[in-house]
Amino acid sequence: MAASTVRFVVSFAITEGSLEPFERIARVMAAEAQKEPGTIAYEWSLSADHARCRLFEAYVDADAVLAHLTGPVVQELVPTLLETSRVAGLEVYGNPGPEAAAMLAGLGAEIFAAWHGFSR
Repeated sequence: MAASTVRFVVSFAITEGSLEPFERIARVMAAEAQKEPGTIAYEWSLSADHARCRLFEAYVDADAVLAHLTGPVVQELVPTLLETSRVAGLEVYGNPGPEAAAMLAGLGAEIFAAWHGFSR
């Protein structure tokens, strides 16, 4: 992993009967996140039973993380998504910076510092 790259894995539990609105909001979120210059990945994966979802996010650096957290995807769309689901887990890999780390900790995130390895 590049020293400045920050990655998230967000786990969602989808409320029964809410898959369609959850999917609709997730598509809008992905389209909006794609416009963020520092967002390098924003990928949704759905469980076979359609009850759980994982969102994989990657950012070029801590500034991009803060821009995302304070931008419209999180500030405007996440509250709507949480009408159809709940966050079942939030893991952050890398250094999101002090301001973003405080925001993420308030959401219950577990932050893992980069340790060993590489990314290409």
